[in-house]
Amino acid sequence: MKRKNVFKFVLIIFWVFIIGSMIGYGVETIVAIIQNGHFASRQGLLYGPLIPVYGVGLVAYYLIISKIKDKGNLKIFIITMVLGGIVEYLFSFFQEKFFGTVSWDYSNLWFNINGRTSLLHCLYWGTGGVLFVKYIYPFIEKLINKIDILALKQITVILLVLLAFDVGISCIAANRQRERIEGVAANSSLDRFCDEYYPDSVMDYIYSNKINKIE
Repeated sequence: MKRKNVFKFVLIIFWVFIIGSMIGYGVETIVAIIQNGHFASRQGLLYGPLIPVYGVGLVAYYLIISKIKDKGNLKIFIITMVLGGIVEYLFSFFQEKFFGTVSWDYSNLWFNINGRTSLLHCLYWGTGGVLFVKYIYPFIEKLINKIDILALKQITVILLVLLAFDVGISCIAANRQRERIEGVAANSSLDRFCDEYYPDSVMDYIYSNKINKIE
């Protein structure tokens, strides 16, 4: 793969992730307002309107788009339904394994798999997959082709650095909250920093829908 093509591939991956994560935030915010009658935070990271599971789901769709884009809507729906369900399951599994929490529990729904995904939500993933292949990805590709490549590169580098910081501090703060719940004392300056700036009150507000699984 030529260097120019590699660069374009990385650009598309990044922007598919960002746009997918923002779409997910918008969807979850609307759902939260409908369910609760008021705004409730549904962020997946400490900073920014991003929910990474949606972004990773769309990246997974993009990685196979060359194989499915010419297929009929039904085949696209089935393939992305299964792939989205796998992504959702893995996100829930690793969140519980590393941080002792989950952000969704579908145990009350029919045809769920360990409460981590369900047939209903796989249907949502399939619908999203069709929309992505037919409308969202073509829009992203046209947008990237129209924007000045140097400006796009600069914007991408800046946002990538900010995203890396956001992911890093979000994981550190979530891990420290798990330690606090387990009764682990602050043993480093980083622990004390998290206790001061990301106490349980802050974490519980930002991640208002998380469920503690630590016994």
